Amino acid sequence: MKNNKYVYLGCFAFIMATGCKKQLTSDSIGLLTQEQVNATPTSTTVENSVKSSYKMLANTLNLLGSWDWTGGLVFQNDIIISDIESDDMEKKWAADGDQPWMDDINNFTFTASNGGPNGLWKYDYEGIKRLNIAIGLLTKSDIEMVTGISTDRKNQLLGESYFLRAYYYFSLVTNFGDVPLITKTVDSYQEAFKVAVRADKNTVWDQIKADLTAAKPLLPNSKFSSTAELWRVSKGAVIAMQAKAALYTQKWSDVITLVNELETTGFYNLNANYFSSFNTEFTDNEVIFAYDHSTGQIPQNGNGYCAPVGWGFFAPSTDFLNSFEANDPRKLYTVNTATQNVNKILGSTDGSNKGNDDAANNKILIRYADVLLWKAEAYLETGDFTNSIAYINKIRQRARTTVTADGSIIPAGTLADRPASSDKATVKNWLIAERRAELGFENQRMPDLKRWGIAKQVMNALGKPFQDKHYFYPIPQSEIDASAGTLTQNSGY
Repeated sequence: MKNNKYVYLGCFAFIMATGCKKQLTSDSIGLLTQEQVNATPTSTTVENSVKSSYKMLANTLNLLGSWDWTGGLVFQNDIIISDIESDDMEKKWAADGDQPWMDDINNFTFTASNGGPNGLWKYDYEGIKRLNIAIGLLTKSDIEMVTGISTDRKNQLLGESYFLRAYYYFSLVTNFGDVPLITKTVDSYQEAFKVAVRADKNTVWDQIKADLTAAKPLLPNSKFSSTAELWRVSKGAVIAMQAKAALYTQKWSDVITLVNELETTGFYNLNANYFSSFNTEFTDNEVIFAYDHSTGQIPQNGNGYCAPVGWGFFAPSTDFLNSFEANDPRKLYTVNTATQNVNKILGSTDGSNKGNDDAANNKILIRYADVLLWKAEAYLETGDFTNSIAYINKIRQRARTTVTADGSIIPAGTLADRPASSDKATVKNWLIAERRAELGFENQRMPDLKRWGIAKQVMNALGKPFQDKHYFYPIPQSEIDASAGTLTQNSGY
């Protein structure tokens, strides 16, 4: 076998992640080669198996291909399926014929061959493949003796791996519903056929929660798992992800309990400045989990999203701009329409990084404001309107007291506290509005609309032909074909 060849550990394109050992090869796209898997593992092998698993979270360009736009592989597609599909974002500032598959997402005319869900599927299963390798190594009974790795470090890496696998499966189950559930490497064609079936989404949720439960005691009781590598998964990230999984499965009491647990750690607070999460690196109070982009690395590890921003991609919809309350400073911090700068993506308010395909600004994946709004929602759903409104007002208070992006003075009365109310519909509308303003362009809007069951109502009101089938994306047709029909399609596609 040639050096620097990566052997997939399954046999179908449906995961782009598993190919039969000694039968399928592909150019290396990770840090771990098959020779390293087969050979006696070293501490470096183990470290690299985990570190490479983070990579599919990045906004870095061309991780899985070379300018494969139609295949959805130029960059991570969460912005397309969560923001461009929603009522918040348009593909570009000026309508054109560039990348029509993105327009199909925006217009709900996409098919099972669209690059959006196709790319997302490949990114997620590539991450899962790497994690199954890592977990397989880390759970070997003699791994400490063979590699010399300490028990604490082994546990930390294993905890990170369980979290990351849960994170990728969370992406898959929320976007596709029933999906193949693969928790170990695949060694033969016969075994590959067995796993090329869709597990019920409830079973996938059970696995997500089991992985997070396994991860939690393995990570240190500190804000950061490593003082030298602040980007690594922390115990706080695990607790937050447990709360998010409970939110999406409507386990409201669990959400409250888990967010309480996160609050009592004392690790996180709302930043005084709303934008600090986006232009600082692991020195703010609010970011719980982020991908650590860095510039000048080989292979490249920069924030590639900044390049398409320079090409005119990722523009606000009129409806999004009009949704903000008067003088809300979060609007300008999200996007500057005068300069066509998407500030949250650029990590700047002056256009810095625009057009730079190797920018160093991080990708924020979980932050404390989002978590507090989960708790507000859980209180709402359990009938505790007073606490629900109090948590909504925490977010509003920070917004109205933040320093503005342009130095203007926020007029008195801006973003006043929501008053007491015993009407659930009223409070729910306040929550929906607050999440949209607070989390705009952070890949939350369409997932929110779908889990609330109002995506069809909202999009139809804007003239978009959203149908019931669009609550889930189609399973990529190429994956169904490669499985000889073993994989089945979502209804309506």
